[in-house]
Amino acid sequence: MLTLILGGVRSGKSKLAQRLAAPARRVAYIATAAVGQDPEMAARVERHRGDRPRSWQTIEEPLALASAVERASKEADAILVDCLTIWLSNLSWEHRDGESGHVQTVALTELQQIAGVSRPCHVILVSNELGCGTVPEPAVTRAFRDVHGLINQWAAEAADEVIFTVAGLPLYLKTASRREGCH
Repeated sequence: MLTLILGGVRSGKSKLAQRLAAPARRVAYIATAAVGQDPEMAARVERHRGDRPRSWQTIEEPLALASAVERASKEADAILVDCLTIWLSNLSWEHRDGESGHVQTVALTELQQIAGVSRPCHVILVSNELGCGTVPEPAVTRAFRDVHGLINQWAAEAADEVIFTVAGLPLYLKTASRREGCH
């Protein structure tokens, strides 16, 4: 089963994702953030670490998301990826000198691979919804927002279930009955 949870900043999307993963016996949490020298991001990462059970396996992977999901699927009953937005930001920075459209191609390929390995267990993808705000002035920000919107569309199309969170409340956009063996 593949679930996509969308929402704005502090909308409750990560908390919902953790609730969905919690019934699984073995959970792998794939964190996409690379903290670096940013103290505010370090504090966010620590808060997220404190919010999840210690029994969950944490995998820190800022770029090779599909490989991390594939490796985790061999031992986990549920895989929580938090989040696609930070992952796309990492990809954009990594490929900043590449051709236009390269990041989009890499991201689509990774998402297709993730959708392919999601069937033996429950994969939960968390992503921000960036398209509800104003059009940003810098071209690089508009390009990021556009690719991010496409990534959310691709993930939603591949997902069995899509949930939008607003003020901590889930809005089910696409539902599927949970299959035998998935959590």
